Amino acid sequence: MSCYPATDFGLNFVLNFISISMEIVSRYRWVFAFLVCCCALFSRAYSVKKLSGMSKVRGVNLGGWLVVEGWIKPSLFDGIPNEDMLDGTQVQFKSTLLQKYISAANGGGTNVTVDRDVPSSWETFKLWRVSDTKFQFRSNGGQFLSCDGQGDSVSATAESPTMTETFYIEINRHKVHIRLLSGIYVQATSANQLTADYQGVPGWDSNGATFEMTIVTNNLHGDYQLANGYGHDKAKEILMKHRRSFVTREDIRFVAEHGINTLRIPVGWWISLDPNPPAPFIGGTLEALDNAFSWAQDFNLKCIIDLHAAPGSQNGMEHSASRDGSIEWPGSPVYISQSLDAIDFLSSRYANHPALLGIELLNEPSASAVPIGVLISYYLKGYQIVRKYSSTAYVIFCQRIGNADPLELYQANIGVSNTVVDLHYYNLFDNFYNNMSAMDNIQFIYKSRLTQVQALNNANGHLVFIGEWVNEWNVKTASQAEYQDFGKAQLKVYDEASFGWSYWTVKNARNHWNFEWNILNNFLPLESSSSKRSPRNVMLLTLVCGCFYLYHIL
Repeated sequence: MSCYPATDFGLNFVLNFISISMEIVSRYRWVFAFLVCCCALFSRAYSVKKLSGMSKVRGVNLGGWLVVEGWIKPSLFDGIPNEDMLDGTQVQFKSTLLQKYISAANGGGTNVTVDRDVPSSWETFKLWRVSDTKFQFRSNGGQFLSCDGQGDSVSATAESPTMTETFYIEINRHKVHIRLLSGIYVQATSANQLTADYQGVPGWDSNGATFEMTIVTNNLHGDYQLANGYGHDKAKEILMKHRRSFVTREDIRFVAEHGINTLRIPVGWWISLDPNPPAPFIGGTLEALDNAFSWAQDFNLKCIIDLHAAPGSQNGMEHSASRDGSIEWPGSPVYISQSLDAIDFLSSRYANHPALLGIELLNEPSASAVPIGVLISYYLKGYQIVRKYSSTAYVIFCQRIGNADPLELYQANIGVSNTVVDLHYYNLFDNFYNNMSAMDNIQFIYKSRLTQVQALNNANGHLVFIGEWVNEWNVKTASQAEYQDFGKAQLKVYDEASFGWSYWTVKNARNHWNFEWNILNNFLPLESSSSKRSPRNVMLLTLVCGCFYLYHIL
């Protein structure tokens, strides 16, 4: 049972009143027994929801703030020159002369040919942007297109890009010319080769140096794309403004007044090297994180720091700050070591801060690319680092995304105290949800999700955290009432998680992903903190009313 300061007037009144009324109470034992039972009931209801001195987590993510996600705030990218060709954009080139595609056979390792009728993975190249006119081309197997100079063939053999792997692209609508830095244009030859020997300056007709360029995907809009797209100085200006305005002290006040007690804050690995992180990343996230902790303390909130972006990328997505969609983190001891260095830095800096609740060691590692053994080893080392600085901070292990069973983390021997497994629940991103009606979605929450949450609650060891969820689905014509019912279902089920939940995200250009918009427009029925009566107050109210009842019946 929790104890409260002697200065609490309500409790003092009750205790003093009971003390001077013992003789009276002895004549009405049944009434006193009733009050004691009420006290026990409400104090128990309060204490079982405690996590290291606080209630279960009812959180909101500060997504898109210190780790950029272009879909959350698309306007961040509006001023980038040649914005369609950012790092990681996938392109294909078709010779207008031969009507064949440029191909790196077997994904790379040999000379490039121009001999494919139908493009697939070998004919698709990822852009590495050097400037808005200069690019490097990465093949499906990871090698870069390379040409030593005039008269030489273009190959896909370089493991890392230098000057000989850098090309100019000249664009005329959907047609392009490709030339070396020396000025020589490459062309498709009648022998189906790609060589740097075109004579003169090509026109835009069907000649060997003219290609049709198809942009296959352009879906990476993260920190790397923004900073490398603008260049350092302009990116610094854009990001400084964004970090000061996207999440503010008033936003933290707002969520605190609407039932939120925790902030889950995504950060990138480069925060540990602030204020001068390696290019192209821009410093300043550490100052913003300090501000978030200060605001959280002002409004009696807790913070979870989440390593959202790891070096080399743990999932290939823009929110991991991936350059081109490749997943290189799990195979690189250097990248894993840099991630652990970031955990060490964050743990040492915030371990004694009163607002710290926990540290999440890695966000959404890919099940298809990150072996479970590699991940468990990393989590164990991360746990030990956090424990070096704090015996009470929660250490959070995110489930692998994709085809992975969350029980794999319960079966692993990771940590002995204050450990949490983070699950991300979305009724999106999978064809499974495409044809579901509103009621189908709601029933899925009540049946499948609740069953899994309850099963994991009963598993030995780690607490359960629904670290990301959203009041959005694939129901295109849903009414406000249906959104409310969907939100109620999720809140009810995710409230069952032993650690709690956190909504994705505080602000978003897409309304239903925007926590503040959902609350202000009454799409998410979340009780505000001011409208809820705490168990402590209920207990005190019961005692006071009961004592006055005793007084009046005498």
